[in-house]
Amino acid sequence: MLRIEGLRCLAGGKLVIQEITTGFAPGMLHVIVGPNGSGKSTFLKAFSGEWPLAAGEITYDGEPLRQLTRTALSRRRAVMSQLPELHFPLRVDDIVMMGRYPHFSFRPSRHDTGICRAAMERLSILNLAARDYLTLSGGERQRVQFARALTQIWDPPDKGSRYLFLDEPVSSLDIRYQHQLLESVRVLVGQNIVIVAILHDLNLALQYADRILFLKEGRIAAEGPAPEVVRPELIREVFGVESHVLQNPFGPQPVIVYG
Repeated sequence: MLRIEGLRCLAGGKLVIQEITTGFAPGMLHVIVGPNGSGKSTFLKAFSGEWPLAAGEITYDGEPLRQLTRTALSRRRAVMSQLPELHFPLRVDDIVMMGRYPHFSFRPSRHDTGICRAAMERLSILNLAARDYLTLSGGERQRVQFARALTQIWDPPDKGSRYLFLDEPVSSLDIRYQHQLLESVRVLVGQNIVIVAILHDLNLALQYADRILFLKEGRIAAEGPAPEVVRPELIREVFGVESHVLQNPFGPQPVIVYG
């Protein structure tokens, strides 16, 4: 369980996260949505330990984040950031192996190598293993980065949960791979993993999320079960657009139509 109490964060001397108190439990997919500049990425970086806190407390299974060593945190928490820059050639399998770095000191074991292979098979990128990462498309790079994150938390810890944080994981993917990746995320939901993702597409959020958290100007505007919390008046308040939430003729989740 991830608990966040009274979180405040600064960026450029400005308060961008303001008094957020919430929690993320295993067994569900939590999705954060909000307009550009609402503080989504800063919020994720803060509770993942990658952004300094101006105030507040974050705990992982009751342990304060500030007391966890970098290695201890990295062995139980993986972050897939928005597509990172890489300026030198590196093989895809070497990128994926980076997820195992917190788990060995000098060289990977057969166990580490097997995990990397299994992650690449799961994401259908084993055929890319020997390719130069720089030659890949944006969508292929996205899947490689997701495989790297999976290898990092592949082994369950001795106690507590694993944590997977995804910052716009489908931003560079076409429709087919968007759904493929999010379906892979859904498979992980029942494995005692706390999963939090930032998505831009509200319809994707409705289709895959168990719980949605709306951010506006660094504050929580609303949070709750996906089908219940998404309403036209909330979309108007947070995004400033008119919408209709309609029954989906092809599935149980509603769909949003704008305008």
